[in-house]
Amino acid sequence: MVQKNKKSAVSKSKKKAVLPLEKKSKPVVQSKKSSALLKKSKVSPNTATKIVSAATYQASSYSQSHEPIRLSDKAPIQFTPQDQAPWITDFDRYLLGEGTHFKSYEKLGSHLGTKDGVAGVYFCIWAPNAKAISVIGDFNRWIVGVNNLDRLPESEFWVGFIAGLKEGDYYKYAIHSEDDKIREKSDPYAFFSEIRPKTASVVTSLDHHGWQDAAWMAQRHERNSLEAPISIYEVHLGSWKRSSEDASRFKNYRELAHELVEYAKNEGYTHIELMPIMEHPLDESWGYQVLSYFAPTSRFGSPQDFMYFVDYCHRHNIGVILDWVPAHFPQDPHGLANFDGREIYAYDDWKKREHKDWGTFVFNYANPKVRNFLTANALFWFDKYHIDGLRVDAVASMIYRDYSRKPGEWDPNEYGGRENLEAIDFLKRLNETVHLNYPGVLTMAEESTSWTGVSRPTYTGGLGFSMKWNMGWMHDTLEYFCKEPVHRRFHQNMLTFSMLYAFTENFVLPISHDEVVHGKHSLLEKMPGDDWQKFANLRLFLGYMFGHPGKKLNFMTNDIAQRDEWCATKSMDWHLTQYQPHQQIQYFMRDLNKLYVKNKPLYEVDFEWQGFEWIDFLDHENSVLSFIRWSKDRSESVVFTLNLTPVPRFVYRIGVPVAGYYKEILNSDAAEYGGSGIGNLGGVASEDFPWHGRPYSIQVNLPPLSVNIFKPQSR
Repeated sequence: MVQKNKKSAVSKSKKKAVLPLEKKSKPVVQSKKSSALLKKSKVSPNTATKIVSAATYQASSYSQSHEPIRLSDKAPIQFTPQDQAPWITDFDRYLLGEGTHFKSYEKLGSHLGTKDGVAGVYFCIWAPNAKAISVIGDFNRWIVGVNNLDRLPESEFWVGFIAGLKEGDYYKYAIHSEDDKIREKSDPYAFFSEIRPKTASVVTSLDHHGWQDAAWMAQRHERNSLEAPISIYEVHLGSWKRSSEDASRFKNYRELAHELVEYAKNEGYTHIELMPIMEHPLDESWGYQVLSYFAPTSRFGSPQDFMYFVDYCHRHNIGVILDWVPAHFPQDPHGLANFDGREIYAYDDWKKREHKDWGTFVFNYANPKVRNFLTANALFWFDKYHIDGLRVDAVASMIYRDYSRKPGEWDPNEYGGRENLEAIDFLKRLNETVHLNYPGVLTMAEESTSWTGVSRPTYTGGLGFSMKWNMGWMHDTLEYFCKEPVHRRFHQNMLTFSMLYAFTENFVLPISHDEVVHGKHSLLEKMPGDDWQKFANLRLFLGYMFGHPGKKLNFMTNDIAQRDEWCATKSMDWHLTQYQPHQQIQYFMRDLNKLYVKNKPLYEVDFEWQGFEWIDFLDHENSVLSFIRWSKDRSESVVFTLNLTPVPRFVYRIGVPVAGYYKEILNSDAAEYGGSGIGNLGGVASEDFPWHGRPYSIQVNLPPLSVNIFKPQSR
């Protein structure tokens, strides 16, 4: 999250996208459950036979407890050949009003279909305060009033059909509001948009891609398990790598798929996390000011291109996580703000409506239709794009009414507290619904406060996320490593403190994009000392990170030791990899990731205390730490030693739990990584000499500014 949004110009492009022909969908069959639901919703049998998109009807949508709804329970309904397109029925309106129409994207927006045997496009839009709405585009020379939509009786929805429109046509809605102004708006449910700065929506079908990731989808729950190794490579697609011929040209999703997957696999990552790829008007927002929530940005290609990207990742055993932004949206005039002359997506109350830090509006989490929009959007990416997880941005800004507000700029809730109760309820219901309908996917919270139970089940009072970013660990650890080694002995508690709360949440250890911008320096340049010490400190930092309980996340510039801060408007500094010190950091990161995946003690028990034991954290005078990581069944263990000063420690004794030979499986000071080459000649044997309260001990050499990992071979 960063800069304030700049207004992007509204354009009326007359170009048309060239996209493949739509595939025919398979007919669905009406079930007994659907018949009962239709009776309950007062939809006549005649009307029911004309309704398409069977999967949109939720069987348990009438629950007064608002329990999560399983998409597979929705009632299938047969449609006739004459009406092969989504349409809004009384039953749909009921579900939308209740906030439980979790495939609303198959009803709202623009959809190809036929009416009375004529091909065209169906439209549906939510605009409760509009006086009139028309669809404008090249097909009617952008003239308002030529193709009007009709308001459904006693409804907030407007619908219509325009014959002759086809895939690739550009359009907008011209909304005549109560103040007699005409506002031209992009479609909130559009599947594709013009490339910025143009802002029209594009009629698009999502049925063209033939998925080939069945093997990955079948085993996804195992790869995303809390007991699985998860090492995430955070990527900003616009600056990861640009065209070598033209540095201003973005690479296509398909190009990026091949190059990025090859790199991630070579470096040993298990998942890729993409900073927001939903359509956004401003490059410098990094994607965090989204305007078209259902459209992958056209900067990098079409929806089918992005499907190919995800599919290719899966076929090469790489998971894909998306950054998702339900906390706020920008005020651009063609977007959600002031949509029909009033704020229907944002709070109407000025004390709730705006994020002043970012110049954006806050979603109205108390409105069922807004909640439905956001929940359906989260499910949409799992459904249509096979995404493996969502990292939810800026959760703290959602759950506190006084977030970044001065006294007098916010009102307490009904109980006198500062908590945003409707946002909290939304997040709980969202997580329940996601996990119920897509078992095995991940939801991660960027939550920067000490809120209790972010990654705990909702039935225990938690928010229901799979994991939470450990911002406290990130801050304390980076602050410690920024200090000159001579002063570190006074601050060892900054490293040990995290173990007091390490198992209160399911934590991810993030060194993200936010830590290498805005004067914070790159990860390498945060490190003190001369160049040799900077690289040694960087290896030590990364080694410590992989020893600490929690899943791992590294931003894309970290593993090449980029010297400059990350810049979103140009490719990262790949030229550095021709130089040996930067190559050696890549080698180290590759070996660290592969070691992590191969050794169960490093990932199986990340979220319970049984997986971690201190050996000694009291030797602050020498700035030395040692600890053990255990596998779930305690049949395997690894021992970590950290020497946090440039002074080597020879014949340093530490206690160990079992007798045997301790193989040195990683030494960050090895010459091939750019270190001095001090080590333990491959390993050491234990002695029957009790130490640190343990029955055995080993004497090891601790190289300068190094992490060493030992694994007993006798167990």
